[in-house]
Amino acid sequence: MDLKSLYREIVNEHNLHPAHKYNIVDATMVHEGVNPSCGDDINLQLKVDENGIITDGSFMGSGCAVSQASCDMMLDIVIGKTREEAIRYADIFDAMIKGTAKPEEIEELDEAAALEDVSHMPARVKCALLGWRTLKEILIEGKNEGSGSAKHCDIK
Repeated sequence: MDLKSLYREIVNEHNLHPAHKYNIVDATMVHEGVNPSCGDDINLQLKVDENGIITDGSFMGSGCAVSQASCDMMLDIVIGKTREEAIRYADIFDAMIKGTAKPEEIEELDEAAALEDVSHMPARVKCALLGWRTLKEILIEGKNEGSGSAKHCDIK
């Protein structure tokens, strides 16, 4: 199996059988992310404890395979991490999509590195970034119980 086929299989698996697509009844942080250019919509739900550790995370919503798989892979990475670590992973993912991440940083993204080729597909960039940008809005800007605007998915 060649590398592109393997990556496609990873994305399909996370899209068809997401481990983190469910509602968390007692989430401490909830925020909706919307990609207005294509209609992808996620509702990111996190449980963050008093020490700033993400103890659980999930998402609901609909969208293309890339947005759904990316969000599921993101949660695989950030659950069990501190807020600061989660933000760092989001920054690495963003740099990977922009083509500025170092190979050793991309390696840290585990299966999410399967989305590296999305950087060559402009129509899918915002899809891949939707969950990660929503995560940063919650953790950095403290946005909770709201939804992102069109600016939310702008490429910076």
